[in-house]
Amino acid sequence: MTATQQATTPTATTDLPVVGHWIDGAIGAGTSGRAADVYDPATGQVTKRVALASREDADAVIAAAAKAWPAWRDISLARRTQVLFAFRELLNARKAELAEIITSEHGKVLADALGEVSRGQEIVEFACGLSHLLKGGQTENASTGVDVSSIRQPLGVVGVISPFNFPAMVPMWFFPMAIAAGNAVVLKPSEKDPSASLWLARLWQEAGLPDGIFNVLQGDKVAVDALLESPSVKAISFVGSTPIARYVYEVATQHGKRVQALGGAKNHMVVLPDADLDLAADAAVNGGFGSAGERCMAVSALVAVDTIADELIGKIKERIAGLRTGDGRRGCDMGPLVTGAHRDKVVGYIEQGVAAGAELVVDGRDKLVDGPVGGFWVTPTLFDKVTTDMSIYTEEIFGPVLSVLRVKTFDEAIDMINANPYGNGTAIFTNDGGAARRFQHDVEVGMVGINVPVPVPVGYYSFGGWKNSLFGDTHAHGTEGMHFFTRGKVVTTRWLDPSHGGINLGFPQNV
Repeated sequence: MTATQQATTPTATTDLPVVGHWIDGAIGAGTSGRAADVYDPATGQVTKRVALASREDADAVIAAAAKAWPAWRDISLARRTQVLFAFRELLNARKAELAEIITSEHGKVLADALGEVSRGQEIVEFACGLSHLLKGGQTENASTGVDVSSIRQPLGVVGVISPFNFPAMVPMWFFPMAIAAGNAVVLKPSEKDPSASLWLARLWQEAGLPDGIFNVLQGDKVAVDALLESPSVKAISFVGSTPIARYVYEVATQHGKRVQALGGAKNHMVVLPDADLDLAADAAVNGGFGSAGERCMAVSALVAVDTIADELIGKIKERIAGLRTGDGRRGCDMGPLVTGAHRDKVVGYIEQGVAAGAELVVDGRDKLVDGPVGGFWVTPTLFDKVTTDMSIYTEEIFGPVLSVLRVKTFDEAIDMINANPYGNGTAIFTNDGGAARRFQHDVEVGMVGINVPVPVPVGYYSFGGWKNSLFGDTHAHGTEGMHFFTRGKVVTTRWLDPSHGGINLGFPQNV
C-alpha cells in the first residue's frame, strides 16, 4: 500500500468516547458542547473525541486550582516529597501503559513512546529533590545585630500549554517542578492526543496529590486565551511553533505573567571531513527520522563540509532503504504522522523542494508501508543540493524530511547556522577536538551536541533555545525551572534591644 491512499469507509464520530477535562480530581465534560476528532494515525480512523472548553469551562478549572493552591503551598516539604516519590514509583511501574496511549494517538513507535516517558521521568526524579532545590540563604550579622535571609515561594496557579509531539514528556518538563515548588497546575494538552493528560492526572491522584493541584483543561484557542488572560494564572509554560510562542509570550506578558515560551527550530548537523562517516550517517538517520521527524530537536538540515557529501549521502541512502515504516505497534522503525492534514502539509513541502530545484534523492511519497491503507504515511525523504533560500530549509517542516546543504569550509557552516533565525539545537560530527571546542563556543544555539545528533539535556540541566526558538529568559527544567516556578523574598531581621531605639529619618545604613 502507498502512503497517500485513503481509507474507503470513514469512521462515524457518533457514540465515540469523549476525552474530558480533569477538574478538582474528577473528569468533567464541560458545557461548551464543542468537541474535536482524535485519530489513530496508523489507521486514519477517528477513535474518540475530545471536549473543547468554553471560556466558562476554563474559568471553572482555573478557579478549582486557585481554591486548592493555598493548602498545598502550606504543606510541608517532607509531605510534598513523599507525593513526588510516590508519583515517580507509579510512573516507573506503569509507563508501558502510557506509551501505548501515546502510540495510539500520536503514532510514534512504542519504543520511542517509552523513551519519551522515561525522559519525562528524569524531571520527576529531579523534582524529588525539592527540599534542596528550594533552600534559601542566610547571612548572620549583615549589619550590627541584623540578619538577612532569602526564601523562594510558589507563585500560585500556573498554566502549561503543551504540543502534540510529546504528550507526556513536554508536560513533565514543567508540572513536576511546579508542583514540587508548591504551585497548582492547569495543563492544556494538544487536542490531537489528549488522553495521556488524563492518565497522568489519575496517577497524581493515586500518588496522594490533593485534588485541584493538577488539573487538565482540554481545548483549542479558547482554552489557551483563557489561561493567558486570567488574573488567577501567574505564569505560563509553552512549547510549540514560533508564531504561537510569540503570541503566547506577547499576550501573557501583557497580562502581567512570567512566561517561558519555547518555539520552533531548524536544527543543523554539521559533518566535518575528518568525521567517522558511518557514525555520522547513523546519527543523521536517527536524528532526522525518529518519531517521523515530529521533534523540535529533529535534525532537519545536514551540513556537509568540503568533499564528503557524496559519500555521506550514499551511506544515508543505504540506511533509509533498510527502514521499515508502519504501525508503531508492529515493531516498525518509524510510524505515521499525527494527522492527515499534517501529512498533506509535509507532502506539500516535498513538492516545493522539487519545484525549487533541490535534488530528491529519496522520495517519501507513495512508498510501501507496514500499516493500514488509511494511515497518515510519509516515509523518510532525503534532499541534496538544498540552498538557504528554499522553503524546505527556511521553514520548520516537522516531518521525515532531511535536507543536505553543501559548504566548502567550517566557517561557512557556522555562519549558516548563526544566520538562521532559529537557535534550538545543533550538532557537529568530528574527531577534531579543537574544531568541536570552537564550534560550541561560536555557534549561536541553546543546545549543542558533539558527536550527539539530538542533544536533549538530562533533567538536571535546562532545556531551551536561543533566538526565535525561545521567548522569555528562562529555560525548562533544571534549576532554571525551579527558579521560574518560584519568586524570591528577602527577610531582614533584628530582634530589638533598647540600644537600637530612637528616631532617625535618614536612609538605613549597614554598619
